[in-house]
Amino acid sequence: MRNNVGLFLSKRAFRDPNLEALVEPARGRRFTYRQFNDRSNRVANALLDLGVGFGDRVGVLLMNGAEFLETFYACGKIGAVCVPLNWRLVPDELEFILNDSGTSTLIYGTEFAAAVADLHGRKTMVHRWIEQNSGTTGERQPFALDYDGLMAAAGDSEPPIAGADDDLLFIMYTSGTTGLPKGVMHSHRTVTWGILTVNSTADLRYKDRYVLALPFFHVGALNPALCLVHRGGTGIIMRAFDPNQAWELIEKESVTNMLAVPAMLNFMLQVGQSGRSISTLRWIMSGAAPVPVSLIHEYIALGIEIHQVYGLTESCGPACLLTSDDAVERAGSTGKAFFHTDVRVVDGEGRDCGPGEPGEVIVAGAHIMLGYWNRPEATQETVRNGWLHTGDVATMDADGFVTIMDRVKDMLISGGENVYPAEIENIILANPKVSDVAVLGIPSPKWGESPLAVVVRKDSSLTPDEVIAGCKGRLAAFKMPKVVRFVDEIPRNPSGKILKRVLRDQFTDITVE
Repeated sequence: MRNNVGLFLSKRAFRDPNLEALVEPARGRRFTYRQFNDRSNRVANALLDLGVGFGDRVGVLLMNGAEFLETFYACGKIGAVCVPLNWRLVPDELEFILNDSGTSTLIYGTEFAAAVADLHGRKTMVHRWIEQNSGTTGERQPFALDYDGLMAAAGDSEPPIAGADDDLLFIMYTSGTTGLPKGVMHSHRTVTWGILTVNSTADLRYKDRYVLALPFFHVGALNPALCLVHRGGTGIIMRAFDPNQAWELIEKESVTNMLAVPAMLNFMLQVGQSGRSISTLRWIMSGAAPVPVSLIHEYIALGIEIHQVYGLTESCGPACLLTSDDAVERAGSTGKAFFHTDVRVVDGEGRDCGPGEPGEVIVAGAHIMLGYWNRPEATQETVRNGWLHTGDVATMDADGFVTIMDRVKDMLISGGENVYPAEIENIILANPKVSDVAVLGIPSPKWGESPLAVVVRKDSSLTPDEVIAGCKGRLAAFKMPKVVRFVDEIPRNPSGKILKRVLRDQFTDITVE
């Protein structure tokens, strides 16, 4: 029997039809697994009726909600390829992704109607526009079909199943060091193994109730949502993260687990749990950036274990995890490799580093990506001899515990979002008053890191405000440089590579909110 991820939802609905699958507090909605599966089948049949077929790319520009997940499973069942879109991106960035992926169908929320109207006027391959009304005001775009109307007209019977095993399931875009986003390709097989390795390692149980707080266009949110279906748990969906609501949901919905990036953990501490009962919460998983040990201990004082996780879009999420038995004693480590995962720390020659010796983290497992969409050279550079080269520097002790230290690549992480300096540098360099630029991360108590632009002026009249203004509309808000500093020269090595460590040492006194 061939393996199709879309059928995981069908199987869970068959086994546990009345088990609560999804809760959406923001919209007052609750769905059992039978209802969740029926809705997904309606989406699948509606897409088939519109002519969406095997291998066709379906873009999803939706806030967190049942519609995102039911569309994902619908695509899986009929063999279409889901392309989750980061709704924080501006139309220029979305246009590139739509064209690069060859997306022909776009499902979007009403709140993004203005951006989609802009995209509709551009040259893309999209010829099916489907608008989902999430309760916001405003009329549907005249060129768009109605999501709810299509669902109502479609049947809820299981659609003809297409696609399985090594067939493509989704393409998730992550920025690259070249400045252009790269589409990470995952198949039914890699996603299945991503689910299996998490559910055989993490303390996730049948009927657990899990807060899904990160946006679903991130693998860090999508993977847990898929794991819940496989395990038989309930997803408590936050449309957008709010620290006060997070504590409220933990009490009201008897939450057992959640995942939050360090910046979110900080926000939750700042507002406090206000005496709420949080006794059902067994752990919070945290990743996207190393979790400060001080933050871990503040949560321990509240009786909450922080399980640090390390993973990548390219690994479908999992790489390393610190579990319950070691959460306190090993605070600061990101734990050992997941059960169906191999992790090594190697030197520049690919040899295993000794205990405590820094090196690059490389990861192997059946859940590693197929490659980058239309980027064979980038794929060959990243996946070598079956090992995913992460570009992250870490140490591994004699017991196999990994501690992330730094990044080989120049990526910085702001509020859990990956930010690649090359993309920002390319935008700033388009300014005729700029001679040279380097972007690096500076500490931010709120976001972890924020972009600093170090600029060499071609025209002495250039101001910091002008540099930032030149980025508006071309970069998402979380990528915008927060501080601009002018220098006479950008330090580089003989091959021309920017010596960012030198710049970091030069600007150690700068922090932002």
